[in-house]
Amino acid sequence: MKLELTVNGAPGWLEILEPAPECRFRFNGEEGAANVEAPEPGVYAILMDGRCYDAHVEEGPAGLVVTIGGFRFDVAVRDPRRLSRRKGAAGREGAQTLVAPMPGKVVRLLVSQGDAVEAGQTILVVEAMKMQNELKTGQAGNVLSLPVKEGATVAAGEALAIIG
Repeated sequence: MKLELTVNGAPGWLEILEPAPECRFRFNGEEGAANVEAPEPGVYAILMDGRCYDAHVEEGPAGLVVTIGGFRFDVAVRDPRRLSRRKGAAGREGAQTLVAPMPGKVVRLLVSQGDAVEAGQTILVVEAMKMQNELKTGQAGNVLSLPVKEGATVAAGEALAIIG
């Protein structure tokens, strides 16, 4: 799972390679490992590089507020897999970027660059883990960019189409 993060205003990427408790991850391209336990809701005990940390996590107005050792971090988390599946996106202003929900292969393009599309229209089909996933636009507009071709292998979170 690959997540887009903003920590105290600084952007980054977190890829979970193995889930907790024996967590392996890649943060901004660098691999790491940690043992993570949740002794109670919103509290995480983390053992990383021979050091112990207690992380307190709570919902804030713009995302999560994480406190570790008296230091506060404002964290916004975006899961690119969910961006293309948002409900109620119709009528939204600005461009919409459809992204690959997971690694896979583009098996069918149903539009071309410049085509007019309606809200909810299927734009392309990505095959992942022997299942075909239809990616639909959340708004009416025109296909501004279609940077992939049929047969292309794509990574999770990779931009597949921009609708504006």
